Amino acid sequence: MSSATATSPVGTTRHRPPPDPGARWGWAMACVWLVFMLFPVLDLLQTPRPLSQQVAGWVVVTLFVAVYVHGFVIADLGWMQRRLPSWWPVAGTAVLLVLSAAGVALQGLSSMGLFIYTSAYAMFLAPLRLASVVVGALVATTAALAAFVDAFSGGAFFVPVLVATVVTMAVARVLEDRRDLFRELGEEMALVAERERVARDVHDVLGHSLTVVVAKAELAERLVDLDPERAKAEIASIRSLSREALGEVRATVSGLRVARLGDELASAREALTSAGIVADVPTDPDVVDPRRRIVVAWVLREAVTNVVRHSGASRCSVELGDARLVVADDGRGGPHAPGNGLRGIGERVRAAGGTLTVSCGPEGGTRLEVAW
Repeated sequence: MSSATATSPVGTTRHRPPPDPGARWGWAMACVWLVFMLFPVLDLLQTPRPLSQQVAGWVVVTLFVAVYVHGFVIADLGWMQRRLPSWWPVAGTAVLLVLSAAGVALQGLSSMGLFIYTSAYAMFLAPLRLASVVVGALVATTAALAAFVDAFSGGAFFVPVLVATVVTMAVARVLEDRRDLFRELGEEMALVAERERVARDVHDVLGHSLTVVVAKAELAERLVDLDPERAKAEIASIRSLSREALGEVRATVSGLRVARLGDELASAREALTSAGIVADVPTDPDVVDPRRRIVVAWVLREAVTNVVRHSGASRCSVELGDARLVVADDGRGGPHAPGNGLRGIGERVRAAGGTLTVSCGPEGGTRLEVAW
């Protein structure tokens, strides 16, 4: 995908998150510290040496800066990183170790700062175990040179500087790894939530629509000989309902499906009537708080679907209030094991700050109540 947006399989346009400036320009921050390479450069310019050593010193400094910058640029540009083998940070660390040793051998004390750059490269880019070994070896080497080699006796100050730098980089590395872990977990949780949303919405849409289609098909089957014209009307209604259900499924998968309470009241009345259940359903959705109408609409859809499918009721009533919904029937009642539908609407209600109660009615049947 070369554009900034990508079309998902379900037809929705998902925008990539904007690039993180810290990740995009992190290499520049790493390269700022190359200003301290001025010391080996000045040493090469001011200290007389044989031509071969001068050339070797410039080659070492140039290659060192190139490998150091290359590593941080690659790390911040993901598309470039994917083109390289996974072991490239290890190779870069090894090259910097060799160049650091060569620089110290050629220039002495003025190049001991290369150990700090190599430690930074290893700590930020190499595997953590390898980085620990490399950093430990460089600290030990710096301390040994300052303590036991006269030419490096003035380099004792490099030891605390290197230790402080390593500790700072280690903390930064741990925090960065934690941040990446939390980001990955957040993405996984968002993906799971999206899958649950799609599964819940598809269940609610298909469960209700197919239940009504079955009820209407059974009615049309009974009427085909008794009242052919009405049977044709029921078949036409089935066709229309099927097309509507298909559109709802597509909208649900794409994240655009929104239940409307007025439509659900009319649909509930039609579903109950088609199933031969006397429906006492209000017509005015405005009595419900506008903030809660979508949730009430979803709950009403699932509750009526369960009445039509499972209750064996002859009558069903729906009551609406500002912060209340009650669906009661005179069917079989009894204990209810929550299925996907009840779990789904329970999640919706809890997310909206309400409570869902399913119990036996005072005169039998089932009573479902949602309240805030």
